[in-house]
Amino acid sequence: MPRAGAKTAGDTLRRGAALTLLDNVFEFIDMRSFSNLWFWIALAVVWASASHWVLGVPWDMVIRARRRRDQAAMTDFEDMVRININRLLSVARESGVILAGLVAFFLTSLAILGFGYGNEFSQALFLLGFPLTGVWLVSLATAQTIRARGLAGEALISRLRWHRLVVQVIGLVSVFVTALWGMYQNTNFGVLG
Repeated sequence: MPRAGAKTAGDTLRRGAALTLLDNVFEFIDMRSFSNLWFWIALAVVWASASHWVLGVPWDMVIRARRRRDQAAMTDFEDMVRININRLLSVARESGVILAGLVAFFLTSLAILGFGYGNEFSQALFLLGFPLTGVWLVSLATAQTIRARGLAGEALISRLRWHRLVVQVIGLVSVFVTALWGMYQNTNFGVLG
């Protein structure tokens, strides 16, 4: 009879089978980010979403307010912008310093793990997160400008169009840099391991 807490041969076999299963799952998923199709899909979805949701307002709502001459579409659009600007500025005012510290900590950690220690997953997260931080800062500046100037109607649409263009340029540069880094990683280390 084995002692309490002693490992039996069956425990070792089960642990070995679990490790083999885990190894098989990670091999199937391919935890290397830049050679993984899911990373590139996620990158495309992130930047498409960032470009579509301008200050939390869907872009089709902006187009509808601009094209239709009825007041209801414009009122809905202006209300949506006002609600999202108030929310964004409130979060920045109440917890902006804490958020800035946490974001700086996580981005610095990802940069050190990724580029200092060569962890590809951290590199991928950094290349996603760093430009999105820039988008958040641009969104904050745009929200402050809209509130300070009291923009409405066509002036508000024009400002959001400019903001969307800036977000798309940040996204374009981000995807380009990420693609270059990903190609470098894949050619340097090989896709097959």
